[in-house]
Amino acid sequence: MKKTLTAVLSAALLVTAAGCGGGGDKKDSGAASAAPTAGAASAAAGAKKDPVKLRIAWWGGQARHDYTLKVIEMYQKANPHVTIESEYAPFDDYWKKLAPQAAANQLPDIIQMDISYLTQYGGRDQLEDLTPYTKNGILDLSSVSANAVDGGKVNGKLVAMNLGVNALGITMDFGMLKTLGIETPKKDWTWDDLTKIGEAAKGKGKIMGGFRHDVYFPYYLRTLDMKMYKEDGTGLAYTDDKPFVDYFTMYQKWYDSGLLLTLDKEATKKGTPEEDEMVMGNSISTVGWSNQFVLLQSTAKRDLELQPMPGPGANKGLFLKPSMYFSVTKNSKQKEEAAKFINFWINDIEANKIIKGERGVPVSSKVKEALKPLLTPAEIKVFDFVAWAEQNSSPMDPPNPVGSVEVEKLLKDISEQIIYKKISVADAAAKFRKDANAVLAKNK
Repeated sequence: MKKTLTAVLSAALLVTAAGCGGGGDKKDSGAASAAPTAGAASAAAGAKKDPVKLRIAWWGGQARHDYTLKVIEMYQKANPHVTIESEYAPFDDYWKKLAPQAAANQLPDIIQMDISYLTQYGGRDQLEDLTPYTKNGILDLSSVSANAVDGGKVNGKLVAMNLGVNALGITMDFGMLKTLGIETPKKDWTWDDLTKIGEAAKGKGKIMGGFRHDVYFPYYLRTLDMKMYKEDGTGLAYTDDKPFVDYFTMYQKWYDSGLLLTLDKEATKKGTPEEDEMVMGNSISTVGWSNQFVLLQSTAKRDLELQPMPGPGANKGLFLKPSMYFSVTKNSKQKEEAAKFINFWINDIEANKIIKGERGVPVSSKVKEALKPLLTPAEIKVFDFVAWAEQNSSPMDPPNPVGSVEVEKLLKDISEQIIYKKISVADAAAKFRKDANAVLAKNK
């Protein structure tokens, strides 16, 4: 879908846009109704500036779209010379749409960026280095930690601004566990503890949440002091297939024992909170990043808990991850104006009262402090979980190398072959190593 927002009312027009599934996009103009921000005092002066048009693109669900559009309206009201055209789609469709735009040198001025694609776009010089804007005051990072900033660097260039930090975890329904007579886990639990809880839940007619292996297998490697990728991105970093065998043997046992949703049912899911098995009351847990928690709990309409990942070695496996970024594209004709919008996003307190950490706990300490009194109990859980993770984690790995998206697909495919008994775990480990290294060798 696509929306163009302006500060004046006009009729809504339906247009067709290439690259979006399900037919046409919507394009309309609506009144800017948000309350003025701290920057509204300069609106009169801004009205005299030359008109500026920015395009911004992001992925996400409807709730993210709705509040992002409100923040854009707020920005336009404070900066009436700026018109922002917005493009958004689900995660997979987003990248499919972005790829041909990148090839044609027609990317939007601002794009939401994920760590899996950061090296691909940043390494190919498709993203602007934001460092000059941090030095001339347009992008104010005075209340942002160096660690949060460094997560957006590729080859020493700041090609993406971190919008918030996340921590990996498991969202669990402790109320359900207590009703089933199952003891809730402690923070320092293990994989064996998770297996026992899953088996006990299965005996009561419930399942547990399955893992996205491209996220959780690298975590598992980190708990063993190993990494998924070499620092130069030319191959897999772990040299022994035992971690692969151990991880997927454990996962296969879970699946064969009926602890997980079947793959055929999983394939029908679109990733919305409404169809999550835990939200529907069928599962004791679901897995993901901390910024997904609030929407899960509000959809479930009952109290849930953020549980740390199992160990041993959880403090080595856990890290604070930039949830997502905003990048200014190299082909943008309005780079300075784009940087101003990103500055507004990360620093404006009124805007962040709308955002409220949905894209991760804010990177600005001033914003975090201002939001604390306004947080709901669910949001407090997220902020507290990330604060706990900050004290119980290790530095994150470098951004995934070019080719990692293809490697992740290989991992997904091979995991399904394991589950369907089309290949043994040992043979799968060898095949994945060979195929993944072949992909990554192109980086030499």
